[in-house]
Amino acid sequence: MTVGFFSPLPPARTGVSDYSAALLRALQPFGQVIVDKHDADIHLYHLGNNQLHRYIYRKALEAPGVVVLHDGVLQHFFLGSLSESGYVAEFIYNYGAWSEDLARDLWLCRARSAADPRYFRYPMLRRIAERSLALIVHNPRAAEMVREHAPAAIIHEIPHLWEAPQLPADSDVIRLRAELGLAPHTFLFGVFGHLRESKRLPAVLRAFERARGAADVALLIAGEFVSPDLARSLEPVLARAGILRIGFTKESDFWRYAATVDACINLRYPAAGETSGIAIRLMGIGKPVILTAACETSGFPEAACVRVDSGVAEEALLTEYMTWLARFPEDARAIGRRASAYIREFHAVERVARLYWQAVSDCYHKD
Repeated sequence: MTVGFFSPLPPARTGVSDYSAALLRALQPFGQVIVDKHDADIHLYHLGNNQLHRYIYRKALEAPGVVVLHDGVLQHFFLGSLSESGYVAEFIYNYGAWSEDLARDLWLCRARSAADPRYFRYPMLRRIAERSLALIVHNPRAAEMVREHAPAAIIHEIPHLWEAPQLPADSDVIRLRAELGLAPHTFLFGVFGHLRESKRLPAVLRAFERARGAADVALLIAGEFVSPDLARSLEPVLARAGILRIGFTKESDFWRYAATVDACINLRYPAAGETSGIAIRLMGIGKPVILTAACETSGFPEAACVRVDSGVAEEALLTEYMTWLARFPEDARAIGRRASAYIREFHAVERVARLYWQAVSDCYHKD
């Protein structure tokens, strides 16, 4: 069996490219897996919610195969790739003729789509779900979204993979902390990845300011802003004391900073059915991660992460948890150890690759 592998790959600046590169390596022992092979026995398509996946989406409709939904919501993909008439037609295909007025309203208000929960309520998955031989998702919420659009679809819920990295030596971490101007006992929180509205940065920054009054903390914000408006609005706040700002980091530098933080903040609201690769990576190396409580994160053991409710209590809870972890670093390290044990057992890239191969093989033999 030859598998055609379709995905963005490094150096594309997307988590899907890093994920796919790791999966591609791990699949090699199982059989022939060839990038962009159009005449393969079966195709494996990786889809995300941005325009890097436009060609892959078209190919997945033309030559159906197994589709990996890295995001359970494709709404924003269609907003960026279709005309108004095309978007309305696709929306109607998903939700019926009665939804035309809603579709036109969503199109007209699309500048708000990054933060308005309405856009996340309509994933627009029906066409790809009905057309594909099977779909692979990474969490229960994404599986629910697929079933809501295509009840007969074959769905495989496979954990997001984790590949053990080459971490810097302890001496390198000490040196980097000194370069960042951190005192030895300062508790460093980190926010990593593409900085968009759903990562709740304003709430994180407000909670950090409150936590600074109760504990010795600093905050590293690493990544590029997706939204120029969000970047401009937060620019004065990011210049405040205790906040360390860096932009996009290459893979080796990412792991230097990941090893240096004491905890990671990885909130998501509104959620899009995604499993955060940043969260998996940080948990895998033994860092406590503060997550938004949601169906997307429900698979993690209670004692292996810290969950914050979205809504009115979000900021207060986040402040309390940040203060607690900073004041009691041994508690933070214990959460991190449990997180690492869980990720290494269930998300290890070798285990995930076997599950992928089984899912693809099932479709090939059935066909």
